[in-house]
Amino acid sequence: MMDTENLGQHISKQFNQDLENIREEVLAMGGLVEEQLTKALEALNQHDVDLANEVIDNDDKVNDFEINIDEACVKILAKRQPAASDLRLVSTVLKTITDLERIGDEAEKIARMAVDIAETKEKSPLNGKLHYGALQHLGSLVKTMLHEALDSFARMDTESAVKVAKKDKKADDEYDAISRQLMTYMMEEPRSISQVLDFLWAARALERIGDHAHNICEYIVYLVQGQDVRHLTWDEIHRLVKKR
Repeated sequence: MMDTENLGQHISKQFNQDLENIREEVLAMGGLVEEQLTKALEALNQHDVDLANEVIDNDDKVNDFEINIDEACVKILAKRQPAASDLRLVSTVLKTITDLERIGDEAEKIARMAVDIAETKEKSPLNGKLHYGALQHLGSLVKTMLHEALDSFARMDTESAVKVAKKDKKADDEYDAISRQLMTYMMEEPRSISQVLDFLWAARALERIGDHAHNICEYIVYLVQGQDVRHLTWDEIHRLVKKR
């Protein structure tokens, strides 16, 4: 006769392990994406074409992570039919890996811009006038946002997630300031348009990375609180988190 109690415990234990595995895979994917972003920024700052090409080549690894985690989630949904908090975890993972994959795409774009800038910088009429400080500061900000968002995910820490998400406004402001500066350069020196656009696309990619880190923070609050907060302000979300 089948021992249904032991079978049930085994199934429950395996299910919990499956959930833990996908959580760990998300963090591994996040670590790779962080590395991609760090290298892309370094390639941009150092005019390092080899490092930029390494980022471009490694984008397939980010895509593979997304595919594998997505397949694991689909299997869990099909076999386990999770409910309540377990279902929210799977849903959060699926959304998070989409944003991580897009951050990987933005890092690849920055790497491609780094190649273009490295190849044209000596010929540009703005050679020596375009400064990387503001761009690197924005890069450092969104890289920190990504790291802290992943840390919040690992700890399921909603208060930390709220603090990270609020930094997105600063990232937006820095992007706007860089855009205004670059527009001025283009008006002053029309021959610079090609190079300035490379800078502008790199800045835009960084701003989008901040948006994706912001999204991940929203998913964390949804996972822990069980409430969709996409249409709430972060002050409202903070009060919700504190109340719980």
